Amino acid sequence: MKVNIVGAGLAGIEAAFALANRGIKVNLFEMKPKKFSKVHKSEGAAEIVCSNSFGSTKLTTASGVLKEEMRILGSVLLKIASLTRVEAGNALAVDRKRFSDIATKWVEKHPNINLIRERVTKLDNDSIWIVACGPLCDSELIDFLKENVIKGDLLYFFDAIAPIVYSDSVDYSKGFWGSRYSDSKDYFNCVLTEDEYNKFYDELIRAEKVEFKEFEKNYYEACLPIEELAERGKQTLLFGPLKPVGLKFKGKTPFAVVQLRKENKEGTLLGLVGFQTKLTYKEQKRVFRLIPALRNAEFAKLGSLHRNTFIDSPRLLNVFLQSKDKPNVFFAGQITGVEGYMASAVTGLYVGMNIALFLKKGKMMEPPKNTMFGGLIHYITSKDGEFQPISENFGFIDVGKVKNKKIKRLTQAQVAINNTKAWREQYESELN
Repeated sequence: MKVNIVGAGLAGIEAAFALANRGIKVNLFEMKPKKFSKVHKSEGAAEIVCSNSFGSTKLTTASGVLKEEMRILGSVLLKIASLTRVEAGNALAVDRKRFSDIATKWVEKHPNINLIRERVTKLDNDSIWIVACGPLCDSELIDFLKENVIKGDLLYFFDAIAPIVYSDSVDYSKGFWGSRYSDSKDYFNCVLTEDEYNKFYDELIRAEKVEFKEFEKNYYEACLPIEELAERGKQTLLFGPLKPVGLKFKGKTPFAVVQLRKENKEGTLLGLVGFQTKLTYKEQKRVFRLIPALRNAEFAKLGSLHRNTFIDSPRLLNVFLQSKDKPNVFFAGQITGVEGYMASAVTGLYVGMNIALFLKKGKMMEPPKNTMFGGLIHYITSKDGEFQPISENFGFIDVGKVKNKKIKRLTQAQVAINNTKAWREQYESELN
């Protein structure tokens, strides 16, 4: 059976090489140069349109751990990155043109990869497909997917993400667990006095924002950022995401409350409810730490609000990133609900490895837990409730309570690396 991949971006290329290097023929479809999205300019594969940095390489960072896992799994893009690296301290930054040029050259020269520069607007039932078309997928393909694969309006065109903090960085003395009008303990409520609220509000109003790109403007009213709500009046937030109605703290109704909701079953990640934002990352940290319970908060993910396309993966995909309704269709990259270059790439690597195993041995392997890449896969395919894109973070790796932060991060890194090595060894054993 043929394997067709839609999109020669980071996820598509990793998937292609994961298959091709195991002797499987691949058709890699890329619509450029016949059609460009509104942000892509180059004809080359693996075009990097935003920052040229792939993030930190330090093992005390989630980004660094994920890259080490990808090296263990045999990432081709990390090999190309090492050849095109530019000085950026502890970050892995690349010369984006050379990076794309080498990726394109390697794709074109590989005997098992057929690069086809054509638009894909529909998927047949006789091939295995990997949809890795990115967040700006071709509109005709989107229409086909909605009609034939995802069976409903389960694609989102506006990505409204609230910040997520590590639960062990919250000051629980500055609030309480509870829900409005019930006895459940589903939310941690960060309490603000009137003075604290006024200071938070004033800084929120004057904080620096990221401007909308031209192609995002049509989606602006779809989901308002918290600072936009604040600009409509000082009382607006008190009737919106910071409303204290139905909550009691020490027998009284607080002046204002910011609710934190569990983002994973383990409770290691807590999301700020209703805090989608266009503030710059620096300003998010400064302003949101004015909330007393978050004064020393560490952010697993910062908020954003931008035009995007991603599927409701927990409802649509199984743990192999395979369509539950169309088993011949897999998804990889940002369309699955992962964020960031390496998170996108590793989903392609994982899917490609599993399809190769399936074609050779008739089986697939679930990703390991307590790893960055496995944590990402499990999160996006099993998240309860509202689903929003996420990137790698230490909330995926449980090592119990460790007081010293640096020791904890290094312990998590070692656990993740060991689990990834064990998974790769088992994979190779199953494959051979």
